[in-house]
Amino acid sequence: MAESRARLPRLPGPGPGLFPDSSPRRRRPAHGHRLRKVTLTKPSYCQRCTDFIWGLGGFQCDLCNFMCHEKCVKNVKTLCSCLAANLVKVPVAHSLGAPALYKRKFCAVCRRQLEESRAMRCEVCELHVHVDCSPFACSDCRRCHQDGQHDRESYHHHWREGNLLPSARCDVCKKACGSSEVLSGFRCEWCGITVHADCYSDITPECNFGRLQNMILPPDCVRVCERSFSKFHSFRISEHSQTEQGDEESGEDDDPTGNPGSYKDPQPPSTTDSGKQTLKIFDGNDTVKRNQFRLITVPRISKIEEAVEAALRIFYIPGDPQEYELQVISQDALLDEDVNRNGERVESRKLPVFRDTIPEAWVLRAKPTQSEAVRIYPDWLKFGVAYISIPVTMETTVRAVIQEVLLQLGLQDETIEDFQVVEVYMGCKQVQRVVLTQFEYLLCRLQDIRKLSVRQMNQTRFYITKKQKSVVQVKLLLMGLPHHLSQDQYFSLLTTYLDIKRNVVSLSYLYADQGAVVLEISCFAEAERIYMLVRDTTINGKHLSTVIIPDIQVSKLPLESCPLLLFVNPKSGGLKGRELLHSFRKLLNPHQVFDLTNGGPLPGVHTFRQVPCFRIVVCGGDGTVGWVLGVLEEVRHKLACTMPPVAVLPLGTGNDLARVLRWGPGYTNEDPFSILVAVDEAEEVQMDRWTILLDGQQLTESTENGASELEPPKIVQMNNYCGLGIDAELSLDFHQARLDDPGKFNSRFHNKGVYVKVGLQKISHTRSLHRDIKLQVDDKELELPSIEGLIFLNIPSWGSGADLWGGDSDGHYDRPSIDDGMLEVVGVTGVVHMGQVQSGLRSGIRIAQGTYFRVTLLKAVPLQVDGEPWIQSPGIIIISAAGPKVHMLKKCKQKQKKHPGSFKDSRTEISPASEVSG
Repeated sequence: MAESRARLPRLPGPGPGLFPDSSPRRRRPAHGHRLRKVTLTKPSYCQRCTDFIWGLGGFQCDLCNFMCHEKCVKNVKTLCSCLAANLVKVPVAHSLGAPALYKRKFCAVCRRQLEESRAMRCEVCELHVHVDCSPFACSDCRRCHQDGQHDRESYHHHWREGNLLPSARCDVCKKACGSSEVLSGFRCEWCGITVHADCYSDITPECNFGRLQNMILPPDCVRVCERSFSKFHSFRISEHSQTEQGDEESGEDDDPTGNPGSYKDPQPPSTTDSGKQTLKIFDGNDTVKRNQFRLITVPRISKIEEAVEAALRIFYIPGDPQEYELQVISQDALLDEDVNRNGERVESRKLPVFRDTIPEAWVLRAKPTQSEAVRIYPDWLKFGVAYISIPVTMETTVRAVIQEVLLQLGLQDETIEDFQVVEVYMGCKQVQRVVLTQFEYLLCRLQDIRKLSVRQMNQTRFYITKKQKSVVQVKLLLMGLPHHLSQDQYFSLLTTYLDIKRNVVSLSYLYADQGAVVLEISCFAEAERIYMLVRDTTINGKHLSTVIIPDIQVSKLPLESCPLLLFVNPKSGGLKGRELLHSFRKLLNPHQVFDLTNGGPLPGVHTFRQVPCFRIVVCGGDGTVGWVLGVLEEVRHKLACTMPPVAVLPLGTGNDLARVLRWGPGYTNEDPFSILVAVDEAEEVQMDRWTILLDGQQLTESTENGASELEPPKIVQMNNYCGLGIDAELSLDFHQARLDDPGKFNSRFHNKGVYVKVGLQKISHTRSLHRDIKLQVDDKELELPSIEGLIFLNIPSWGSGADLWGGDSDGHYDRPSIDDGMLEVVGVTGVVHMGQVQSGLRSGIRIAQGTYFRVTLLKAVPLQVDGEPWIQSPGIIIISAAGPKVHMLKKCKQKQKKHPGSFKDSRTEISPASEVSG
């Protein structure tokens, strides 16, 4: 140990990019801001106290645009954006969505409003950044699962600065901490409490997840092996957003300079002033190779040192300008990988930047040093130190650094070979980890990173970890396979089409009725290969699809936990479905929110299969609810919670089931947090479900020998109602109109207008449905009156809330209920009668109540079940109870109480104000 320690000299100060606040030449405040007095040219607000700055003077940070009063300068505690990486405890990459326009939001990097240009937001947390600022944001997203890297059993608050509503109040001093004028205040993205920057250090670090603690799936209970997959894959976020993000990452952004690979200054400097000049600045070999530059404007008579300071500001680098330099490169050198070979170092700082020949491009470099200090972070996080400062020289190896760290931690008896140093790059969109060899020179590694990118060095850490053999287990749910095959047949089929390797791939679950299997893969490379190959694979004319399945460790769930499983149909309710999907991911754990357009309900149901108690929320129309209930019925024998209660957030057109359960006629921009609280307080009720057997007598041509065969029987499930005749005919016409032009059917108002239009077209048509069908109720054949439509009701709401049965009691029938085990049979005489029922002027013609129904069709008749219409051929229809009743959640009547720690004052507003700009 003594021999190794002799190679680790004690240094007077750190090198560039590592400890900027400790420089002996210029010692800055702990917050890292470069505050200078400026003259205000427009109304401004203090970002510390949120008050208006009266007068013409204020203090602004040269790096991040932080603004404050003169009286607040000494009390500033908010860190500068250039030091944001210092606050990261566990680096987690963001899932940045497609660029859009956002109102009343501020950029987390430059602290300016987002309304001025396109911006991106994270799909998992509340990070908002300009497109041009995104490379300078660090990986400080919420940690929503364990992945074998930096795992921990307890969770602390995850603070996010700003973008609070003005009504937000500090949990410590109870004063207002939100503002719509500036980026101020902090909010925990798990429990939702809000605090001032001066007060959040007084909050205990442990987070209890707030009001929704029993509904949130705790992150330490979820495990996902995601090394080879992006966050979009891990959280099952739509491929459209991922594609747009990939284009952004590859530099396919619009650039007015005609250079598609550059990222620009959010406010491009003007070159109309003859006394100033615009420069292209690169921060290393990587940006030169990619031709990604930033623009700065400096006076023509400025010196090199002033240009260096401007370059550091534009790249948000908090270093001392005397530790950096600019190198001139020519246009020919832009495409050369070896910049040092073509670069010309400007030695004198006395010369002006511009001479007779004006250089067009410059590279920002850190001056090489022979020794400096490096921060080493203990990965196990059980010590009272966040990091250890280790001095290194050109001859210091990684092994020597490990030995010194173990000595300072009192672990000198440990074996050095059992530990390793991991280099972690904390990029905004990706966290990269590289294990260094023990005989690698650490300072040489630092200098190589700085040559690659000075900015990247500012976002790089070194962790010391104990070597351990990690268990790789990636779970993929494959869907779209042929139905009703055996496990061996599925394995043989996948071997043929996907060439899976049996030594690392196994089938753990089988859903033969749905044509789906779950693969457990013990090799990241094989998992990534299968995931990408499935997208281009077709079996029997049907495309395969796959999603990554998180593993919920049930043994770690709290005893009182009853997590929510949310299904959202983003195609329902116009843009509201997509916005709700985004909001619920942030209010809860994204692993409990599922997009129904990405695999349907099965991925969510399989993920929660072992959870002993959970609730379900379905965001969509009545058809979406029926879809989820149908899948639950098919797989409930494989669930630990066989009867999870289901709540409905209405996004459809009619929303009759949601009306009966008091969830309302439709979603009208209610607070998502309030919706979740209402689900938590809802009462559990039971509802009948019915099986409809369709035994048509129509002949169909066989595909094998061309002979005519009878149409095979079909079974469908009914939750709300079933209609024959004019009711189903209108639904069929509406359905056809939506298929012809689906883009127009994005609002309930338009959909109802189409219903009225098709109804008026049928108003003069006459039919005699009672002559075309025969009805038998509970073994008793009934004579039907003269009607044009026959409707079987399971719930007391039809056609967007109409009471078709009627509320009056005549003594012949029992009062209808959703759990009485009976259906009500009602007739309508035509479109005019249906309109009168919709207006509340009349009710339908009561025909019967019963538990078993047999309908004989003498000719083809339009038929609809829960809004899904088709033409039913002549034959027999049998309606009977479908096994056990389903459990639903009915919204309570009483007004919800206010709860402490609520998101009400800090929620994400749902509004169509965000427009995606292509």
